[in-house]
Amino acid sequence: MPSRRTARRRAALAGAAVVVLMLGLFVRTGLPGVPGDAAGGFLYAALIYLLLAFALPGAKRLRMAAAAVALCLLIELFQLTPYPARLGESWPPLRLVLGTTFNAWDLPAYLAGAGAACLADELIARTAGHGLSRRAQSGGK
Repeated sequence: MPSRRTARRRAALAGAAVVVLMLGLFVRTGLPGVPGDAAGGFLYAALIYLLLAFALPGAKRLRMAAAAVALCLLIELFQLTPYPARLGESWPPLRLVLGTTFNAWDLPAYLAGAGAACLADELIARTAGHGLSRRAQSGGK
């Protein structure tokens, strides 16, 4: 059974994922052009980070950020093939997950989104005492 701290962290990660998902859907429909593409890539990578952090609460944050960027990169490279577009034609919601066309400008947005999510996760953990060493948590004894 997970500890209370882990359960609280997972609840916070799930809540953050819902907020990021809603923001992403808003950006997709309400922010056209390059700003919308950049914000969408940023939020997509942040969402991937949050999902990984939820699934693997004990994993190191930097590794999860790297994994989120790698997964986003793999999905972006997959867009160089015709398969994401075909899958999106058969079930349109897959377009939101897999995309349809490669865009190199998404890559910096992925780095920024995963990095920002990792940084926010670390800052929240430190504020809540999760990021402190055992020595610091015990008052230095």
